[in-house]
Amino acid sequence: MTFLQRKAKRLELLKKYKNQLFVGSFFTYISFLDFVCYNDNIWGDTMLEIILGCVVLIALLGIVIIIYHNKFKISIVKIEEAENNIDLFFQKKLELLRRASKVIRKELKIEDFLDQLDTDLVPELSHFELNELLTKSYNEFFKVLDDNEKLFKSEALVQIIEELNNNEIDLVAAIKFYNDNVVTFNQLIVSFPSNVFRLFFGYKKKEFYTHEKREIYEILKDN
Repeated sequence: MTFLQRKAKRLELLKKYKNQLFVGSFFTYISFLDFVCYNDNIWGDTMLEIILGCVVLIALLGIVIIIYHNKFKISIVKIEEAENNIDLFFQKKLELLRRASKVIRKELKIEDFLDQLDTDLVPELSHFELNELLTKSYNEFFKVLDDNEKLFKSEALVQIIEELNNNEIDLVAAIKFYNDNVVTFNQLIVSFPSNVFRLFFGYKKKEFYTHEKREIYEILKDN
C-alpha cells in the first residue's frame, strides 16, 4: 500500500473509530491505525492469492480432463474405424463361404453343408457372434477340403479359396488393429487418473475379438 493510500486509509479509520477508541497518546492512536491498515492489506493479498490459486487449480484440472478425454476419443475413433473394416471383411467372408457351400453341395451331392449361413438370424447377429459363426464355418469348410482333395479340381472353388485367403489376411490385420486399440482403451478405463474421468463420460470396458488364424492354403493349380 502506497503512502497516499495509507494516509487516506487513516483518515477513513479516524472517522470510523473516533467514537469507539479509548483516547490515548497520539502515537498510540497512529500505531493502531497503522496496524489496522497493515492487516487489511495482508488480508486483501491473501484473498487474492487464494483466488488466483483456485483459478490455476481449476485451469490445470480442465487441461488434464481435456487431455484424457482426447485420449479416450482417439481410441474410440480408431476402434470404430477397425469395426467398420471388420464388418466389410465379415460380409465378404460370409458371401464367399455361401458361394463355396453351393459348389461343395453340388460336387459332393450333399444338401445341408454350411446351411447355418443361410438362416434369417445371421443379419441379427452382433459382430462377435458373427465372428464365431464365420470362424466355425470357415474351419468346417477347410476340413471338407482336407478330406476331399478332388474338390481342388474345381476352378470356381479354387478361385473362392484364393479370395478367402486374401480376405482372411485383411480380416486378421483389422482384428489385430481393433484388439490393440481396445487394449489402450481398457488401460485408460482402469488406470489413474483416467479411471476417475471415465466415470463422467460413462465409458466402459470393450470386448476383444478371439480369432484363430488358420495357415493360408497354398494351392498348386497344376495338381
